[in-house]
Amino acid sequence: MAPSLGTDDYAISRVPARARYSWVSVAVQRFGQISALSQFLLGATLGFGMSFWNAFWAITLGAVILELVAIALGVIGMREGLSTSTLARWCGFGQAGSAIIGLAIGISLVGWFGIQSAVSAQGLHELIPALPVWVWSLLFGLAVTGIVVKGFHSMAWTAYITVPAFVLLVAWSVGTELSSHSLSELAAAAPAGPALSLLEGTTLVAGGFIVGAVITPDMTRFNRSAADVVKQTLLGITLGEYVIGLIGVLLAHAVKSANIITIVTSSVGWVGVLVIVVGTLKINDWNLYSSGLGLVNFVGTVFGRKVNRALVTLFVGVVGSVLAAAGILDSFTDFLILLGVAFPPIAGIMIAEYFVVRTWRRDLDATKAAGSVPPQSPRWVPATLVIWLAASLIGKFVTWGLPSINSLVAAFVLYAVAGRLGLVRGYGTAPTAAGSEPVGASAPTAA
Repeated sequence: MAPSLGTDDYAISRVPARARYSWVSVAVQRFGQISALSQFLLGATLGFGMSFWNAFWAITLGAVILELVAIALGVIGMREGLSTSTLARWCGFGQAGSAIIGLAIGISLVGWFGIQSAVSAQGLHELIPALPVWVWSLLFGLAVTGIVVKGFHSMAWTAYITVPAFVLLVAWSVGTELSSHSLSELAAAAPAGPALSLLEGTTLVAGGFIVGAVITPDMTRFNRSAADVVKQTLLGITLGEYVIGLIGVLLAHAVKSANIITIVTSSVGWVGVLVIVVGTLKINDWNLYSSGLGLVNFVGTVFGRKVNRALVTLFVGVVGSVLAAAGILDSFTDFLILLGVAFPPIAGIMIAEYFVVRTWRRDLDATKAAGSVPPQSPRWVPATLVIWLAASLIGKFVTWGLPSINSLVAAFVLYAVAGRLGLVRGYGTAPTAAGSEPVGASAPTAA
């Protein structure tokens, strides 16, 4: 049943060379993640409180931070061919820590999947009011679920369609709104809202996609080389942040408001609704995909059972769609944002372990040639859990600097120091879940 439903997509095993994709295929999806409606809103927020050039520098600094994190984690994912939560077993967290990461990713991203589905449902209801919002929530969520169940190959083709469509629709809608304004005057205009400092603007940019940067290995495990990771990251993040973000800044200056989505959709009618729907579709598939990978790892590490990624994706997609239709996910938004505080330290710890401390790097290297994963991992790494908690608290309560970057850097430094002092040790061993060896037909051969 599982193979006919969809591909397992190497959920807890290495992606072999034959299943890797060209960097363009992955780059289109990376750009699709960044060039979303949330990026419009981020740009509008910056433009409402900053001059155009201050917003430009905030976007530049934030993009550089995101690119450094995404490239470092992306190279790890490409080299090892493993998803974020599975890779964490040998990148400082052990079995228990990776289970927590998998659960956190699963809950966080299926929550955002449901919220994004509800957003699209509102737009679809405006376009075709014959169906109530809750029905549109179910239909949209289940449509995305069907795409993601088929795996990375299906998502790549979806991105080939939705990303160009989104860019064209945005060009049309934005061009309609900005045609009556001088771009030079908009660039020189003073912000209409309360002032934002460069530090605050950079914080918004870096924090807005830090979770996406942390789960980068879920995507780059399908890359063929480190150079491909660098190219797609620089292209995807740079274009996404600048093109969509700066358009949002100009729109905020034009309409003197941060609520540009409503203005764009009302000014261009059904085209604006399609902007919302297409813009949501091309990021929501990745919310669901990474959620499924995280939960597969959670079940494998906690219960020692190999579960099919497609079945897990179907289950969480239905749950997320039903919750969106019921309209109860909005109450979880604050919880999801709070959960996001815990993600940046994960990146710091994994980067420090893989490139600096290297406690379990030998285990990964020894099994890479065979295309398998290490037969066992440490069960607990107490030092990592303490560092994770401490760095998260730094990100939450230290007000100086960039909170997400403060926690990431703190985690990196604390872990590197703990490793130098010999404090990074595993306690107990856990066998790798059955079924994590390479499977001949797990995914279609990539192009």
